[in-house]
Amino acid sequence: MTFEELQLDPRLLRGIKDMEFTALTPVQEKTLVFSLAGKDVAVQSQTGTGKTAAFLITIFQRQQSVAAAWRRALIVAPTRELAVQIEAEARLIGRHLNLRTGCFYGGVGYNRQEAALKKGVDIMVGTPGRLLDLEQKGTLSMKGIGFLVIDEADRLFDMGFLPDIRRILRRVPAVEYRQTMLFSATLSGPSLQIAREHMNQPEKIAITPEKITVDAVNQELYHVGSRDKVSLLLGILKRDHPRSVLIFTNMKCDAERLSRRLEINGYANEFLTGDLPQSRRQRVIDDFKAGKGKIVVATDVAARGLHIEDLDMVVNYDLPGECENYVHRIGRTARAGKSGKAVTLACEKWVTNLEPIQELLTAKIPVVFAEDDLFLPDKSRGMMFRDSRGGRPRDDGRPGGDRRGGRPQGGRPRPGSERRDSRSSRPRPGGGRPSGRPRHDGRRPS
Repeated sequence: MTFEELQLDPRLLRGIKDMEFTALTPVQEKTLVFSLAGKDVAVQSQTGTGKTAAFLITIFQRQQSVAAAWRRALIVAPTRELAVQIEAEARLIGRHLNLRTGCFYGGVGYNRQEAALKKGVDIMVGTPGRLLDLEQKGTLSMKGIGFLVIDEADRLFDMGFLPDIRRILRRVPAVEYRQTMLFSATLSGPSLQIAREHMNQPEKIAITPEKITVDAVNQELYHVGSRDKVSLLLGILKRDHPRSVLIFTNMKCDAERLSRRLEINGYANEFLTGDLPQSRRQRVIDDFKAGKGKIVVATDVAARGLHIEDLDMVVNYDLPGECENYVHRIGRTARAGKSGKAVTLACEKWVTNLEPIQELLTAKIPVVFAEDDLFLPDKSRGMMFRDSRGGRPRDDGRPGGDRRGGRPQGGRPRPGSERRDSRSSRPRPGGGRPSGRPRHDGRRPS
């Protein structure tokens, strides 16, 4: 189906053509048939499938036919980066419409955002905390909201924003006065509860995540001990020469430390975590999108919703604890029908996450045995690093011993060669094979 067949406002069609959108993606086709008719929708869909355009086109088209008092739209996103990207896409698609868009997020001052609200904003995009702050100060009104979008609902709830989302839902008009669109990687738990309690008989739409991302991605899985992950990563980067690569770690401190190790080994890069000031986070993202940066090391939260054109490679330096995040990560490459590569390093700390990921994919990730020459010398091995938050120095490289002694043989780590007590920098007495799921010390991966 083409956008011309939807009988959209000619000015909106011009914006869509400016974006070089032609045929509808599956999520757009299944969503727009209901949303353009004014129905609430709860959509299961991954990042990079065209869902942003689906809800923006709905808002722009329907704003032309509803009463003026109900034309304002509120779009809630989990991160500042995603909010900025939604606003940018809204400005491009709606460039020929007489509508004003504003973006509202924390980490920056209030003055500019409050000035935009005083001038009047038709489409408000923001993160929950800042939206509620502005509403409490009396500078942002949630009355007269005719369109409400909750984007990446699963990530909002994972980040602890469920109470904030409920507060927003209590402040916007009742369900009969607004159209609500919810998008989530999974339609379960809190997402379904929100749909039941705060939406008007929503149409449920599911786009199978593994069919969206996995088929076009060349996946490789390496079983490797923790002490040799950097060495193997260096070998893969040298072998494949990716023009752009996004490397994921599970923890914020590990992203920063890995970034430093890569720098010491001659790979200029940036790291992206939620602890960075907003100005620096945005600079890292803008430079990466513009091709100025080749390598970014990031956590899931910091990289959520990033749209990078022509991303060559994604590396799962750590296997994610939530299997859906694996699909989120590798889905950042192989976009728009292009091919891409996803490399996963399964060490003894995170290997227990592999089975549920493969159950979600209903397939085994192809295992590749790393020959000795793929492991390159790590110049940072033995160096201790303290992260920028002042955390305890850690030596992830672990000097001493021959590399081959610690590398997994036949796809398995040698018992006792890799495991370390997470509370100490000394080898765990007696070695031993890790049992059960990895210990997270009660901290939520970022």
